[in-house]
Amino acid sequence: MSPVITSDNPRILITNDDGVRADGLKVIEQIAASVSDDVWVVAPAEEQSGMSRAITLNDPLRVREMGPRRFAITGTPGDCILMGIQDLIEGKEPDLVLSGVNRGQNIAEDIPMSGTVAGAMQGLQLGVPSIAFSQGYGPAGRAAIKWDCARTHGPDILKRLIAETWEENVMMNVNFPDRDPGDVIDIEVTVQGRRDQHNLHAERREDLRGNPYYWLGFHGRLSDPAVGTDLRALYEGRISITPLHLDMTHHPTRERLSKAFSGPVRQVRKA
Repeated sequence: MSPVITSDNPRILITNDDGVRADGLKVIEQIAASVSDDVWVVAPAEEQSGMSRAITLNDPLRVREMGPRRFAITGTPGDCILMGIQDLIEGKEPDLVLSGVNRGQNIAEDIPMSGTVAGAMQGLQLGVPSIAFSQGYGPAGRAAIKWDCARTHGPDILKRLIAETWEENVMMNVNFPDRDPGDVIDIEVTVQGRRDQHNLHAERREDLRGNPYYWLGFHGRLSDPAVGTDLRALYEGRISITPLHLDMTHHPTRERLSKAFSGPVRQVRKA
């Protein structure tokens, strides 16, 4: 088996869910530049966090060229990857899709909601090896994100990942801890964790006319995750790499139900 990327100068397509002006997009461009000078950016014109794998079916998509090999689209990360591969990139298709670097970690049960992961999933669905990158942050909030962690360790992670062999239906989800680069303990290949408490909530507010509205957000509460999970790795200052795939089938249950539903269809009496 050969490495997932064999080109010395792979064509890379970048997207994110924080928008084309996001700080993390600059970081992922620097990471991509460590292995290639053939880098294309197709990112949402505005923030699309939490949009998961949504694609835009009921509205037109507007494309704005921001510079050479750089585009903004009025849509989701999935729209961006689809448009980038099928319409905007000239010549051959990309060898690799990179999504991120997200402002905040994408781990545990947050993964299905993540627009960052969705961008990589869309690349995977279109047959392109894909990696999602996210930078965690702590109690200090978004104003104190340690981008240098992803910026410093990202190039090495990328080079080592693309030198490996992957299954065709697998993408990689990389999360950097809320640490300065020199304080990162190590790298751990993890499984998707699950929190022991719900951290998504709806906060009730009032506008200036006294009318109620709600704002969804996350509680910053720590859980007690199992060893080997993405949650535990980030809590302990490790870089987490989690292989993900599109197949959501729970195979043990499928096998059990196959036995329960074997045989002919039962006749149902009409009322």
